[in-house]
Amino acid sequence: MTGFTADWLALREPCDRRARSAEVLDAVAALLADRPAPAIVDLACGTGATLRALAPRLPARQNWSLVDNDLGLLARAAAQDVPAGLRLVGRPVDLARDLEAALDGPVDLVTSSALLDLVSAEWLERLAVETAARRLPVYVALTCDGPPQLQPVDPFDAAILAAVGDHLRRDHGFGPALGWAAANWAQAASAAVGCRVVSGPSDWVLGTDDSAIQLEILAGWAAVGRAGALPLADVAAWLTRRRDLVAAGRSAIRIGHRDVLAVPTTTLVSDRSQSNSTSSPSG
Repeated sequence: MTGFTADWLALREPCDRRARSAEVLDAVAALLADRPAPAIVDLACGTGATLRALAPRLPARQNWSLVDNDLGLLARAAAQDVPAGLRLVGRPVDLARDLEAALDGPVDLVTSSALLDLVSAEWLERLAVETAARRLPVYVALTCDGPPQLQPVDPFDAAILAAVGDHLRRDHGFGPALGWAAANWAQAASAAVGCRVVSGPSDWVLGTDDSAIQLEILAGWAAVGRAGALPLADVAAWLTRRRDLVAAGRSAIRIGHRDVLAVPTTTLVSDRSQSNSTSSPSG
C-alpha cells in the first residue's frame, strides 16, 4: 500500500535519492556483490523509485518483484525502461493481509521505502519475524524518525505539526500507525529477532532550490490542520506566511528519516524460527 499519487512520488524522488544514507547503500551493495543475479522484493514499490536508486549499485543481472496494491502505480513501475540485465515482475498484493505471500519464492533482499511510518507496531514485528525466519535481509529506507523542523520558526508551527503527528498515527490500512516513532521501532524489532543492523540518517533538507516540494508539503500540512480541530482562519494565515517565506527564498524544512539494513544472523535466526516467538521492542 502506498496511498500516494504518481505526481507526488515523482516530486519527492529527487529528495529521496539525495537523502538516502550512503553508508547503508554501501552495506546493501556489499551484501549482494557476490550474487550473480540477486532477487529483490520491493514492498509498496510505488512507481519504482527504490529500484532506480538501488539497481545501479548491484550486479548487472537482477530480478525484481515489484509489490503494491495500487494497480496504476504498479503498472508504471513494471513498465519502466531498465537495462537489459534487469527483469521486472509486478505483483498486486495487499500487504496488510498477504505480507507472507509477497515474500514467497527465491529472495535475496527485501526492500521498501517511505512505508514503515504508515504501519502498526504489530505489522512491523510481523515483517521482522517473517523475514528473519526466512533469513532474508531487509533494506528499509526513508522512515520518518521525528517531527519536522521549520526555519524560520512561526508561532503556529507547533499546532500544525501536532496535527500532522496525530494524522500520521491514524490507521492507514495496517492498524494504528507508528508515525515518527517508526525508525526506532524498526531498529528495535530487527535487533529483537537476531539481526545485525546497519543504519544511517537520510534526512530531507529542503532549501531555496526545493520550493515546489516545500509548497506541496505545506499545503498538505495545512489540509491536515483544517481537517482537524484547528481554526480555519489560523491555518490559512499560517499557510500564507509560510508560502511568503518560500517565495522570498527564506524557508527551510528538515524532515528526519533513517535508513536501516537488517541482516539475519544464522544462530539467532535459527533459534527464533524454532521457538516461533518474539518479544515486543520498546520504541
